[in-house]
Amino acid sequence: MGNMTEIRWHGRGGQGAVASAEMLALAAIGEGKSAQAFPSFGPERRGAPVMAFTRVGDEFIHIRTGVTEPDVVVVLDPSVMGAVDVTSGLKENGIVIANTSKTREELADQFDIDHPLYVVNATRIALDVIGRPITNTTMMGALVKVTGLVELSSVEDQISERFPRVAEKNIEALRLAFEETRAREEK
Repeated sequence: MGNMTEIRWHGRGGQGAVASAEMLALAAIGEGKSAQAFPSFGPERRGAPVMAFTRVGDEFIHIRTGVTEPDVVVVLDPSVMGAVDVTSGLKENGIVIANTSKTREELADQFDIDHPLYVVNATRIALDVIGRPITNTTMMGALVKVTGLVELSSVEDQISERFPRVAEKNIEALRLAFEETRAREEK
């Protein structure tokens, strides 16, 4: 087994968690890595909590089961944190990247998060730049900043392909979140 990173995305139906999972996988594949993405099974009702998963590795990924012990959890919608335990199964050295208007300390206290936590106000960025509170592309910027899993340009390529009409604004939101999220080294 080479190096593999497993990511679990938490959002609500209609917020693009599955699209993010797929775009990240395609960005990784575009860089010559191995990757897979899949939604969590269950009814995706608009507004209901949903999960999606991405695996990225250096070598072919044989495993086909669900992600139960992620390395990274990405929270697209802070209200989900009151509905589900987003840190469930998270590896001991796993990290949480959350969209919130709160500070890291406030969020960690509120939801009793012991894992390293990175926050960005993705809703504000999305509203300012895209004009809609859809945070999936914005949160990908935060994910790339914290994990360095793929290059930002690889994600930009995927956004351009998937959302050609609104790519420019989504890429701008992605870059803003990348800049506003503090990287692992920065405290």
